[in-house]
Amino acid sequence: MIEKRRYNNTGRRLIIAGAVVLLFLFYVVRLFMLQIVSDDYKKSADSNAFQKRTLYPSRGEIYDSKNRLLVVNQPSYDIMCIMREVKQLDTVDFCATLGIDRAVFVSRMAAIRNTPGYSPYTPQVFMNQLSADESGALQEKLFKFPGFNIRTRSLREYRYHNAANVLGYTGEVDKKDIEADDYYVQRDYSGRSGVERSYENILRGEKGEEILLRDSRGRIKGRYEDGKYDVEPVSGKKITLSIDIDLQTYGEALMGEKSGSIVMIEPATGKVLCLVSAPTYDPSLLNGRQLGDHYQTLGRDSKRPLLDRSIMGSYSPGSTFKPAQGLILLQEGIINREKTYTCYNGYPFLGGHPLCHTHFSPISLVPALATSCNAYFCWGLHEMLDSRSRYDSIQSAFEIWKKHIVSMGYGYPLGIDLPGENRGFIPNKDYYNKAYKRRWNSSSIISIAIGQGEINATPLQICNLAATIANRGYYIVPHVVSEIQDTPLAEQYVTKKYTGIETAHYDMVVEGMRAAVTGGTCRQLYLSDVEVCGKTGTVQNPHGRDHSAAIAFAPMNNPRVAIVVYIENGGFGAQVAVPIARLMLEKYFYGNVPAYEQWLEQRMKTWSTAPNSPNYIKKEGVTTHDD
Repeated sequence: MIEKRRYNNTGRRLIIAGAVVLLFLFYVVRLFMLQIVSDDYKKSADSNAFQKRTLYPSRGEIYDSKNRLLVVNQPSYDIMCIMREVKQLDTVDFCATLGIDRAVFVSRMAAIRNTPGYSPYTPQVFMNQLSADESGALQEKLFKFPGFNIRTRSLREYRYHNAANVLGYTGEVDKKDIEADDYYVQRDYSGRSGVERSYENILRGEKGEEILLRDSRGRIKGRYEDGKYDVEPVSGKKITLSIDIDLQTYGEALMGEKSGSIVMIEPATGKVLCLVSAPTYDPSLLNGRQLGDHYQTLGRDSKRPLLDRSIMGSYSPGSTFKPAQGLILLQEGIINREKTYTCYNGYPFLGGHPLCHTHFSPISLVPALATSCNAYFCWGLHEMLDSRSRYDSIQSAFEIWKKHIVSMGYGYPLGIDLPGENRGFIPNKDYYNKAYKRRWNSSSIISIAIGQGEINATPLQICNLAATIANRGYYIVPHVVSEIQDTPLAEQYVTKKYTGIETAHYDMVVEGMRAAVTGGTCRQLYLSDVEVCGKTGTVQNPHGRDHSAAIAFAPMNNPRVAIVVYIENGGFGAQVAVPIARLMLEKYFYGNVPAYEQWLEQRMKTWSTAPNSPNYIKKEGVTTHDD
């Protein structure tokens, strides 16, 4: 009996000893996790002694081509809070100071706690983008509200009411931004569109940090070791645009309530001098605390002011495409200077369709460009695609045609330094093989000969064609930033891209475009002291009135500027696009429009493209006929 009792006591001792060992191991593991693996205690200790504040850099300023300041920074203030330190807060006084009610306070505090990655030890944004007056009222009473402090940041300020789609705007980063770049945290700002977005890494600068010493009550006592371990922020770099804000402002004024685009490029450099998209908006609307409300209002606008039509709009180029067509036909040996085709108010091979206006016949290339003869370019496409003397099939002929068109900047994004550029559309042989089950010829797609049908391009691409012709066979990728502080431009913005078409062929096309100004469809572009070359376009529109288009460059030799004007529902090219192009060229060359043109300036500013508006200019001596 005694032996059995001893056995039971031994078992109990072993069980108790085992429990003690397990408990000891549990505490050892727990202490290891708390002190070595977990940083909760470290955060708590650090937060009791120090407070780290992010120092935000000034965003880089933006200037125009004449060094006029377009975008600058102004101070803005955020209210920050460290949640674990918000104790015994007089919410009535706090809310009254900020001019908010208690429901707003409660919802904001809840939103902070529900933020991904939330920590009660780190500063969180309670309210942002306060003015100096708003933050000043809180600053005076900040000692009464433990856990809250004010952080100074900067807000964009726009010196002009123009170029909204070029400049872009800044807004809060989203989850994707934070995941893609560890520079950002919740409530940071970055460029959301335009140059602000394209050059975000240049403009944003580098964040700094300061370490502040706190006493046992959490009060800031000064900088830790006199700022020895602080990191100063590095301001963003200055950017200079190629945009001339005077040209941009004038172009937007001429567009008025119309929809469309004006683009001007310096051919020799690819610098974009103005990039007008209409309708537009004041860039200051997408700034500050009302950004969200204003963005929704603009987004709901049926006129789509947020759409940058210059680079995102996709249009049939119409007769502005004929110079490109002529260049291909010359390069492939289909036509030459003397080659003539017949035109009897239309393309005879298809019974007079597409239609054409009255002019002499037969006609060669130079007068065909001057009068914008539809039939001439249809005949040319017919000979290229349907004749087997040069190419073994229509498919191979068409791919050569497309290769030339693509070399001129159509069918793919040009690569402008702005986000969202549309590629336009140039079909290939597979597209037509599928559409016509491999049974097609030039008559099936004859509209592409005159820039209609499936052909689509952005105004930027159309203007780039004018620049390429001005350069007699090359272009530099259009760009809106001409200089970055201490940083060279990307290689593509200084490199010539050649089309592969012989210079002599460009000379003939230039001759035709000059003839269009001296006695053809765009005589309104004639300037007495500047040799302007141009081409009109009246673009068929199945949804309403035709679109009005025109391209030009000047001077004819050693050209300084190329332009496109594209007006949705504007009617004939000579009615709206040509007069606006003339005024823009006068503004460029003379600085101001001559007094005798003021009637035309006023007419264009108020010209309406509404369905019930006049479809021609009732002014004696003004040519209104077009292709």
